[in-house]
Amino acid sequence: MGRSVRREFAYQTVYRYLETLISHACEGGDPRLPSLRDLARRLRVSLATVQYAYSLLEREGRVHSVPKSGYFALVPADGGVSAPRAIARSGQCAPFILPPLPCEALEPLLLAHERRLARQSATTQTGNALLRSALAARHTRSSRQFWRAEDVHLATDVQALLQTLLLALDLQGGTVLVATPCCWQQLQVLQQLGVRVIEWPLDNQGGLDLGTLAQLFKRETVRLLLMPSCLATPPGRLMSLEEQREVARLLAGYPTWLLENDLDSEQCFAAPPATRLRDWVDPHWLLVMGSLEGMIGAEAPYAYVLSRHPAVCEAFVRRSFVLPPRRQQAVACLLTRGDVDSHLQQMRDRLQLRMAILCHAVEQHLGSLLAFSVPEGGRVLWCRLDLAVDVRQLLEASNTPALLAAPGNLFSLQESYDRHLLLAWQGDDAGELEDALGELGQRLQCLRANAKDRSD
Repeated sequence: MGRSVRREFAYQTVYRYLETLISHACEGGDPRLPSLRDLARRLRVSLATVQYAYSLLEREGRVHSVPKSGYFALVPADGGVSAPRAIARSGQCAPFILPPLPCEALEPLLLAHERRLARQSATTQTGNALLRSALAARHTRSSRQFWRAEDVHLATDVQALLQTLLLALDLQGGTVLVATPCCWQQLQVLQQLGVRVIEWPLDNQGGLDLGTLAQLFKRETVRLLLMPSCLATPPGRLMSLEEQREVARLLAGYPTWLLENDLDSEQCFAAPPATRLRDWVDPHWLLVMGSLEGMIGAEAPYAYVLSRHPAVCEAFVRRSFVLPPRRQQAVACLLTRGDVDSHLQQMRDRLQLRMAILCHAVEQHLGSLLAFSVPEGGRVLWCRLDLAVDVRQLLEASNTPALLAAPGNLFSLQESYDRHLLLAWQGDDAGELEDALGELGQRLQCLRANAKDRSD
């Protein structure tokens, strides 16, 4: 199906179709939802596209999967329409979900590889092994920092991967140190597993607060540290070489797992740096979490983790995630033939140009109301308001597809960023972006005036 007449991604069409079925289930209809294969055939889209739409709904708490039975709508006890479920906090906005990057150049190549493989009647049973080998080769950097195919473990999405990994490491009830602001889906998984989370803020203007990090390690028994590989998002700042070495030096003194978040590293505007945090730590205590979606787009919504730990390998074998074999083989072709690397350079150039446009527009319309640092990578702008306002109220009236916004406290379990705002530009019309920011500025001015009146 590709794009619909409204020029939206195929997964969005599937997503809305499933929303209709979920609403029907909430009104007394059958809660069972179509299988991946049936829905792909019905809507004439790929299995990966259907899987991505289902994964979004599962993250939102609107559907759940039952092994060997399929997907089912989650119907509220009161019979009302199921709503997206975020981290449970009072007054919290709906979850912030940034659609995957469009990959117009890669998606046709991916599908062409699949068609070629189908014509050749190539065995698809080797797809998983080929993809794991390609990812292992991609992450191998030296005789010390090397990976084997058996060290690569695949999952349907990041949330399922993270849950499987944390259970394998037996971290329930343990203490995890998380560099924040952090993706709300990752925080949600930690919360659901009953992990004790301590937050370490990354967005200090003077760089990482390594003194606080050292004190946390001395005071707490930290089982795992979750932090970015090189690009911290949403702040959009790169870790310096000295910061990488200092964090690694601290970790060397403690029996603590490092879960390196590599999901956004390919979005560094100047390409990923020569070194990353993983280059300085003991490989036996290292876990690297990555995503094919970040490189290839919605047609490959899969996640992976690199780990040499036998318990992790056993957990993923036991979980037995089902990924389309031929799609895995086609993705492996993209990686080994250099198609992905060519695409990534073009993607970085486009992201940097779009970010420059967004920063200029935000400075023009909101510059007197908030502050921000120009990001070194990523797709979002992390802003700090100059005056405390009800960010949830500010965003509730926002109803434009050109500008996605989220309150900063969504990226912390402790609501540490209640004066922060995340902005992302959707689409390609700079005029629509200007209009959306102008409206946001007017609402913010009104809220500030009301707050000033109350204080007087």
